[in-house]
Amino acid sequence: MSRPIADSRPAPRTRRAWVFVTFAALLAAAFAGFVSLGVWQLQRMAWKHDLIARVDARVHAAPVPVPARAQWPAVSESADGYRHVQASGTFVPDNETRTQAVTELGAGSWSLMPLRMESGDYVLVNRGFVPTGDAAGEVPQGRVTVQGLLRISEPGGGFLRRNDPAQGRWYSRDVAAIARSHGLPADRVAPFFIDADRDHASNDWPRGGMTVVKFRDSHLSYALTWFGMALLALVAGAYLVASERRLRHDRHRHHARSGHAGTNEPE
Repeated sequence: MSRPIADSRPAPRTRRAWVFVTFAALLAAAFAGFVSLGVWQLQRMAWKHDLIARVDARVHAAPVPVPARAQWPAVSESADGYRHVQASGTFVPDNETRTQAVTELGAGSWSLMPLRMESGDYVLVNRGFVPTGDAAGEVPQGRVTVQGLLRISEPGGGFLRRNDPAQGRWYSRDVAAIARSHGLPADRVAPFFIDADRDHASNDWPRGGMTVVKFRDSHLSYALTWFGMALLALVAGAYLVASERRLRHDRHRHHARSGHAGTNEPE
């Protein structure tokens, strides 16, 4: 006589318990992850607001001497970007570079020229914007003093466009590449350029003072999104717990009714 094969599958109650624990663990992990991302965005927002405040102070401060060659290795975007500086020297003639630009005045180009400073070093100066089809005014002769904002080099090119020095096509203000194209000594060219202030006494092109100082600050909306996702995970967890309790309550009532019916059966 053959023995019945024992069913090794877990009981329905055990399977439900595992499903409940698994979903609860996933929701708990999601909740913790979303909260962490929200807190991270708040930290990023605090950092961005501090950066904006520091940059705003630099932009509106009195100009300071441009960093000397010994300071060049320490110059960085975070520490020196948009610092109001000044440099004195003479523009190198016949060394203008035009880089593509789109401004509030329309399409055109930036007019960049190397300034040979009194130390013998060079700094690239963005004299300003020139609309397409217009000509730049004469380059100042003799010793000049340039005031403007220190900007870090923009190597490579623009979005989906690379600079082509051989063809004279420039889509970014790449200091090192522009210096090479003019045969300037690499070790004597500052790794940054100056966005010149506007000369309100002149109406000629190029027009300086068109630097856009604007930082994207969407961290609060991102943080609220992540905290909203965390709230949804919390609500889903509460619904899961409530559903499990309701199922347990229904099972207990069913078992109680079954037991009561069994005691009332006639012998």
